[in-house]
Amino acid sequence: MRTILSLDQGTTSSRSMAFDHAGNVVASSQKEFRQVFPQPGWVEHDANEIWATQLSTLRDVLKNPALALANAGKIAIDSIAITNQRETTVLWERATGKPVANAIVWQDRRTAAACEALKKAGKAGLIQRKTGLVLDAYFSGTKLAWLLDHIPGARRRAEAGELCFGTIDSWLIFQLTGGHSAASAHKALHVTDASNASRTLLLNIHTGQWDDELLRLFKIPRAVLPRVVPSSGVVGMTDAALLGVEIPIAGIAGDQQAATFGQACFAPGMAKNTYGTGCFMLMNTGSAAVLSRNNLLTTIAWQGPASARVPRAYALEGSVFMGGATIQWLRDGLKIIDQAADVEALAASVSSTDDVYLVPAFAGLGTPHWDGYARAALLGMTRGTSRAHIARAALEAIALQSADVFAAMRADSGIALKELRVDGGACANNLLMQLQADFLGVPVVRPKVIETTALGAAYLAGLATGFWRDAADISQQWQVDRRCEPAISEPERLAKLTRWGEAVARSKAWAKH
Repeated sequence: MRTILSLDQGTTSSRSMAFDHAGNVVASSQKEFRQVFPQPGWVEHDANEIWATQLSTLRDVLKNPALALANAGKIAIDSIAITNQRETTVLWERATGKPVANAIVWQDRRTAAACEALKKAGKAGLIQRKTGLVLDAYFSGTKLAWLLDHIPGARRRAEAGELCFGTIDSWLIFQLTGGHSAASAHKALHVTDASNASRTLLLNIHTGQWDDELLRLFKIPRAVLPRVVPSSGVVGMTDAALLGVEIPIAGIAGDQQAATFGQACFAPGMAKNTYGTGCFMLMNTGSAAVLSRNNLLTTIAWQGPASARVPRAYALEGSVFMGGATIQWLRDGLKIIDQAADVEALAASVSSTDDVYLVPAFAGLGTPHWDGYARAALLGMTRGTSRAHIARAALEAIALQSADVFAAMRADSGIALKELRVDGGACANNLLMQLQADFLGVPVVRPKVIETTALGAAYLAGLATGFWRDAADISQQWQVDRRCEPAISEPERLAKLTRWGEAVARSKAWAKH
């Protein structure tokens, strides 16, 4: 049996999953890794730990009986796909493959002041026109500039070509192709795909190339940047010394773009929302890069070879920083639940929040507010407020943040979206999905396979190798598991959104002093 091995490197865990031709999971392994919080607003990862956990899960999957060494000593893997937490910034030595500092995570806010300075200098418009992004600490450009300025000798070494910058896809590919050992690092590939590159503030999304004007603006030497490659296409082979055999690396995409592909949102106007650490809504806009008027992001969805019918597809995106991470806070911060799955029953034990609202701006607010100085707020509590009310307010907060994004997307696109496809771990929560349908006013549709991020990357790899024929072949595999219809009236929905807006307003600019 031939399979695609998808490496799904997320914000809190590394996972490997093998998919068969029907899109079914044959084997899976997952390992969590440490979150590092050096200062308030700072979030870091140990890139070596990310690599170690990813490699461990990869080897676990390869030990599965269904994927054991086949006849003639060959592993039954067609190809490897990679999908990853985006924007997280790694800087490492080209000669040794060793990081020079911890990775700065997408949630990190240390460069908020640098972004404010660029806004005051009038650069936000230029950046949006070229990159499709808003000027925010969320993205990689200012994180990389911070590393170059604060790691002794880093800027000089980067200019000399001694250092490599990359998002997590680049880091993993470098390790897989030789960078895991100083003896083989010289042959390691330093590449990134177009979807990840489009999240750096350094790529012109209209040309698909690193932009010299932006590099000058952020003071980034070109020598430190990876080569941009298609999302679907064989870019290289794994180092035989690592796995005992060479395996093609054929699919690469940022996690949210991969999930959009896995949801078979191939036609312009189709949209999905992924409920992971954050929530990320993307709508396919086809070959047109639609610049937002409502603080959405314009991003490259995926890029195929030049011979593809649509060589480069774009999407509108809304980013909510705290989705499933809000539930983690209930568990690890407040300790009102023992495990994340407990939140649904606790929240369902009350019929409403009794006007309690949680605004989970722990890392600022994303779309459509883009307020890096906003901070979390729990409002409306009385002596009668219980942990159940807070749990329900947390679920409502996830759905209400996504409703804000949905409204902005509808305004930008001019399309009355008829449904929202959902995926990610938190969409298994039926109460959350019902709340989402209520607050959107349209049906929410959950597929049978909800971990579409890894599957989407696998599809990109399989299309490159011929494992799957075309998009129609993939679309036939998408099946509905549950459809949630709105269950509240339109006046109730609008009243809820208005009250939510009042709560959000109270959280804004709190840390700006």
